[in-house]
Amino acid sequence: MSKEVLNPDHWERQYEEGDLPWETWRPSTELQHIISERHIKPCRVLEIGCGTGSSAVWLAKRGFEVTAIDLSSLAIQQAKQRAADDEATVNFQVADLTKPVAFRDQFDFFFDGGCYHAVRLADSPAYFQTLVRITRPHAYGLVLLGNAAEPEDEIGPPTVEEWQVRAEWGEHFNILQLRPFRFDRQYRGAKRYLGWSCFVQRRISSQSNLRVHLRTAPIDFLQELSDERNNDPISTNRGPS
Repeated sequence: MSKEVLNPDHWERQYEEGDLPWETWRPSTELQHIISERHIKPCRVLEIGCGTGSSAVWLAKRGFEVTAIDLSSLAIQQAKQRAADDEATVNFQVADLTKPVAFRDQFDFFFDGGCYHAVRLADSPAYFQTLVRITRPHAYGLVLLGNAAEPEDEIGPPTVEEWQVRAEWGEHFNILQLRPFRFDRQYRGAKRYLGWSCFVQRRISSQSNLRVHLRTAPIDFLQELSDERNNDPISTNRGPS
């Protein structure tokens, strides 16, 4: 699996054959919960591994400025058709987050509904290097991963232990909430796999250097930091942690 994760041909075959156990053709229920619970306001959003675009279109219809990427050109074709049918504006692109990707501006929020738990098997450092570069300081994100508390099988998502989630994401992001949840089922009667819902916020620097930066920061830097917090895509009326 690890060698195929970053091979576009692997995903093209999946879409050609219709072998899409992760695809529900509906927006992620957990994403909808987080957007509501955390009072996330419309902002610039990146969806990573968007598939046929259900969640991206859902966000766009609610006022978010959405860019959505996937390794599969066939998935992006279907996503574009979905957006056209729903009269939604989404910037769909074929892209690999483990390689340099150029975007016009940095993103305020990102959603990974099932990409990272596969990519981490091949090249997680490259994934994080790009993600940190294209998200603004203090940007929020939601990552959904398979949960190793239940046995992995051939159909469900790759699973991750809690300590692995915290170790891997904690290097560049503050983990604001990590909770178990169930992935949406593909069809009535299908298994709902156990997952991790990981809500994060990007740091302005590594945690170890943050206090030093603030102690020695010039006034204009501190003003910029204050401005960034005032432009936070999450309202001051936050939901519970």
